[in-house]
Amino acid sequence: MVEVGAVPGQYVRIARMWLRASLAYRASFWTLMLSSALVTLLDFVGLALMFHTVDALGGFDLRQIALLYGASGIGIGVGDLLTGSVEMLGVHVRTGTLDAMLTRPVPLLVQVCADRFAVRRLGRVAQALAVFVYGAAPVAWTPSRVGVAIVMVVAACAIFAAFFVAFSSIQFWTLDASEVANAFTYGGNALTQYPLTVFPREVLVALTFVVPIAFVNWYPCLYILDVPDPFGMPSWFAVLSPGVALVTLAVAGLAWRSGVRH
Repeated sequence: MVEVGAVPGQYVRIARMWLRASLAYRASFWTLMLSSALVTLLDFVGLALMFHTVDALGGFDLRQIALLYGASGIGIGVGDLLTGSVEMLGVHVRTGTLDAMLTRPVPLLVQVCADRFAVRRLGRVAQALAVFVYGAAPVAWTPSRVGVAIVMVVAACAIFAAFFVAFSSIQFWTLDASEVANAFTYGGNALTQYPLTVFPREVLVALTFVVPIAFVNWYPCLYILDVPDPFGMPSWFAVLSPGVALVTLAVAGLAWRSGVRH
């Protein structure tokens, strides 16, 4: 039995090994990190270019959208950094490397998530953080808004990490379902980069009660920006992100354990 307290240390040791391997080719390492940041930056540049012809999108200006974009980008960036390698689960199953991992005295999920740890993904996080700061600059910050912002970012990271694990676990039963996971992780990020007012109410309901990705940034940002919910949802939804994160993590844990038993 592996002690829970030892898990972070085990993850760090595996990640450090892959980091040393990456730094063996420093030029390649820094090129990949910078290119990752620049490529993701183009997403926001394309969004900003829209505001040369419009003053608002779904009732939100560029700075407000930047706050939404940055919060979601930080969440998926950190989630991808820490757990994104779980998308390779199907490859591990087909090639037999998962069997080798099962024989080691380290939790299987830790090994799969830390495998081929790519610190270059920090470039994406840095870009999202810069956009978040740009969007946060005009906000009249109060202690409560600061608290909601901190909780929002932490919960966003946890929710996306849970999505990576939960939807990748489908690969225990299928030949390869990595694209299914991508539809909810990267697809969810693409949806939450924009104000949800650009979508029908039915989409918001689905993203609130079915796949609760609206709690990544939408409800907390409405509170931070002091904007009434355009769809009439309760204002206290803004503080539900931590609870939603815990539920999604629990569901991801159940999906993973069921897959391992299978």
